[in-house]
Amino acid sequence: MKIAFTTSDRVHINSHFGSAKEIDVYEIDENGYQFLETLNFEGDLKEDGNEDKVAPKLAALADCAIVYVVAIGGTAAAKLIKKGVTPVKARSEEEKISELLNKLVETLKGNPPPWLRKALQPKTRNFADELEDEATV
Repeated sequence: MKIAFTTSDRVHINSHFGSAKEIDVYEIDENGYQFLETLNFEGDLKEDGNEDKVAPKLAALADCAIVYVVAIGGTAAAKLIKKGVTPVKARSEEEKISELLNKLVETLKGNPPPWLRKALQPKTRNFADELEDEATV
């Protein structure tokens, strides 16, 4: 599965979802993880209430199961969840991506908690999702 992290230094989970200029994406399973790519976002990402800044991130993260953030607004979190992506808040801006990935690999080897089992399930799309995608293209 793919997991994303909002980061400004590629080491820590230290960016707010809406204002993140970079989101690192990793592939992870019970055998380990590997870095896939850094998603870059530009524009006025600081403006509160600017929902346009979230749309490109939602599209770019559509195939991720989880996105770790330091903070996220309620509307953006709801939109991620609707797309089948689980937003998770980091414990602090000092939390290291590599440490979290190592913990997740160990968790996947054992008995993942219910929230993680749900995030691991294949995404299902319904008719309303298809219509929304058509309307936004």
